[in-house]
Amino acid sequence: MGADLVGKVEAGIPEDDPRNPAVIADNVGDNVGDVAGLGADLLESYVESIIASMAIAATLGVVAPQLKTLPLSIASAGIIASIIGVLYVRIRGRKDPQSALMGGTYISAILTAIATYLIVKYQGRSFEDFSLMGPFYATIAGIVSGVIVGFTSEYFTSKNYKPVRTLAEESQSGPALTVTGGMSVGMLSTVIPVLVLSGAVLLADYFAGIYGIALAAFGMLATTGVIVAVDSYGPIADNAGGIAEMAELDPSVREITDNLDAVGNTTAAIGKGFAIGSAAFAAMGLLAAYMKSAEIEVADIKDPKVLIGLLIGGMLPFFFSSLLFKAVSKSAFKMIEEVRRQFKEIPGLMEGKAMPDSARCVDISTKGAIHGMLIPGSIAILAPVLVGLFIGKETLAGMLVGSLVSGLMLGIQMANSGGALDNAKKYIEEGHFGGKGSDTHKAAVIGDTVGDPLKDTVGPSINILIKLMSVISLVLAPLFK
Repeated sequence: MGADLVGKVEAGIPEDDPRNPAVIADNVGDNVGDVAGLGADLLESYVESIIASMAIAATLGVVAPQLKTLPLSIASAGIIASIIGVLYVRIRGRKDPQSALMGGTYISAILTAIATYLIVKYQGRSFEDFSLMGPFYATIAGIVSGVIVGFTSEYFTSKNYKPVRTLAEESQSGPALTVTGGMSVGMLSTVIPVLVLSGAVLLADYFAGIYGIALAAFGMLATTGVIVAVDSYGPIADNAGGIAEMAELDPSVREITDNLDAVGNTTAAIGKGFAIGSAAFAAMGLLAAYMKSAEIEVADIKDPKVLIGLLIGGMLPFFFSSLLFKAVSKSAFKMIEEVRRQFKEIPGLMEGKAMPDSARCVDISTKGAIHGMLIPGSIAILAPVLVGLFIGKETLAGMLVGSLVSGLMLGIQMANSGGALDNAKKYIEEGHFGGKGSDTHKAAVIGDTVGDPLKDTVGPSINILIKLMSVISLVLAPLFK
């Protein structure tokens, strides 16, 4: 936000211009958020979905070592399938990066499905509640739902499809319509993922009961390796463009990196959509495991305690998001002041004769991130403890459901709104509707700065909120009996 608002909007200098003190911080932030951050988010979902399925297997009341180890066997197959998917991308990537990245994802999913069939067939066994192949069908429901959620994110955030192109066209009328249009795109994008996830839950429950729901969550996450790899493509391409600009390479190099960056924005949106969907699924599995561990047969919404929990849980993602937006705003304000100060006080900076103090901007961003997460992080940890101990285990179950429902909607909407606003700017920069430097482009830049905290801060953080509260509840479930 600081780099774009002062550099591109106020000073009128190009993106990633070496004169801008905040450019290095911007590029570092891409790595921290879209590689390390998303990787940690998916790792959390990955591990917690395994924990949920194994915990549920342990509470089924039967001697079923196969059910306890089945997720680990599927995880092993998913790792191998992800490696093969990455190798496919390496071979095909030079000709068509977009299709190669998507192809690698689909190949990994197909190979995981085949491996899961063989694992379940030769390791599984029949039970009263579900058949021998029930866990396989439940896992497939998760894999297919993950692919559909990813494709939906691509449709709503890629410059190749109507939503982003319409958003770019609306930018001709000013930044207000850009922002409202971006919010509309994100809200609309919640419909298909929610319906798909709902259908997957029904299928998983039909084929393998509550254990199937946990396995479906893990099925979506079995190919996490290739998803992280595909998502990392975006910040790598973005940083390559930044290096090309700062090193003052030939403009043709920047054209190539911009095209790659546009593909990267789409793959990043797919990764975020996948992360949100998998977080919701993982939270469902953890919720089911919590209710089993806490010996809650039914959470009746006619019970005032459960209803209170639903309301508190529905509120928490909004409160959490508000704190994060405030933290981003405070840090961005400090960043903007610092960039303006350097432009005024460093002689020869705007003429390219002096170097900016980039370290100050990185320091502002780092400290702002650490301080900004103290209160939101404390809320995620303390909320389930306080509700479970002082109100009751049924209220906590309601709170987990409420936070899952509202958090899923907010997470999808914010991630896809941010991705659409970013790619609408990229589409205009290619020469459409006036191109770079036009009023349409300035409106899109403002829209993009609004979209940055949506897709890079608040949206991904909600995933962690709903999962962290669920896993803490599961760990502490024996105390709430």
